[in-house]
Amino acid sequence: MSGAGFLLTVNFLIAQCFCLFFLAVSARSRNRVAARWFAGCFAVASLSAVFELLVAYVPPPKLWAILAFASMLGGVFMLRVGIGHLYGLKTSRWGLAGLFAAFVVLDYVIYDLPRGTLPQALLYQTPFAVALGLSAFAAFRARAKSFVDRALVVLLAVTSAHFIVKAFAAVLAGSGDTARDYLASQFALLSQSMGAVLVVAVGLMLLCVLVLEIVADEKVNAEVDPLSGLLNRRGFDNRVDALMAGQRPHSLVLCDLDHFKAVNDTYGHQGGDAAIRAFGEMLQAAAPKGALAARIGGEEFLLLLPHTSKEAALLFAHALRATRAVSPIPGLPASVRVTSSFGVAEIGEKEPLRFAMRRADDALYAAKNTGRDCVREAEPPAVVLEVVKRAN
Repeated sequence: MSGAGFLLTVNFLIAQCFCLFFLAVSARSRNRVAARWFAGCFAVASLSAVFELLVAYVPPPKLWAILAFASMLGGVFMLRVGIGHLYGLKTSRWGLAGLFAAFVVLDYVIYDLPRGTLPQALLYQTPFAVALGLSAFAAFRARAKSFVDRALVVLLAVTSAHFIVKAFAAVLAGSGDTARDYLASQFALLSQSMGAVLVVAVGLMLLCVLVLEIVADEKVNAEVDPLSGLLNRRGFDNRVDALMAGQRPHSLVLCDLDHFKAVNDTYGHQGGDAAIRAFGEMLQAAAPKGALAARIGGEEFLLLLPHTSKEAALLFAHALRATRAVSPIPGLPASVRVTSSFGVAEIGEKEPLRFAMRRADDALYAAKNTGRDCVREAEPPAVVLEVVKRAN
């Protein structure tokens, strides 16, 4: 087997590996449709290596040469469809299919032209450059902001341009007088070497985009409470320091659903879940921009209001209390109301967050002990800090 034939075999195996990788990633990715199109892209494009080997050994060579062209081009157009799914872009599949058919007809027409001439080489290589250029333009038009997305645009553009370069290389290096002579030419070795590098680069970049999305989704899932839709305690802790770094004052609002055990006992856990879900939706809708809302316990919620004084936080808590007191809960009888109690604390200038949360928690318990369905303000931080110092 020639060096070019060996590289064709290697490229085929690499493409098949990427096909399997994308199928595996599709099981976890939110862009599973895109991942499956990418898998199909590599599977179909890899067939060109098989057909190019058949050109040299099995007649008629024209059939295998056109099938090699069509399979590679079809895989590249499938890449464009996958890019569209990846970035949520509208894709005209009929338009791509029409362009694909026109290019295959063009390859059939130019097959008998003298090989090794620039017109023939350009007419053969340009369809691949156009198809990859469409993918690069689509990814660019998506205005993706991450480094990996921008790198993908550059890589697709470079891969597109390399097909035009290959046309000139075919003339300079010589691609053989017939399709059968291709594998023995210097150009075949150069072409397949470049192809192997770019196949690996594009495949790895696409996998990187999908895997990074999976990692980001897993991080979000680990930090979000699925029932209320709010952050969980881990998500709150991971974000609070950045908000606390801003100019103060900051305030905390600690919330707790009243008589929650009675709701569970009367209406079952589904009723309790409905109450938590409704309160979470209310917090999400009411929380101002930049606020941090989390469910930190069974029926306990925490809200950090950056750049907010205790007076504004108290008004906000009273509005939440009034809204919850009169709002029905989907899934429970229309006459049922689940009220809530609130403790509000403004975080002191140099006060640790845990001390402010302790004060807000004390205020919440005061609200519980004075009849529930009310708002209580926490003790000033100086008083609490003085008590802590004395205790130590």
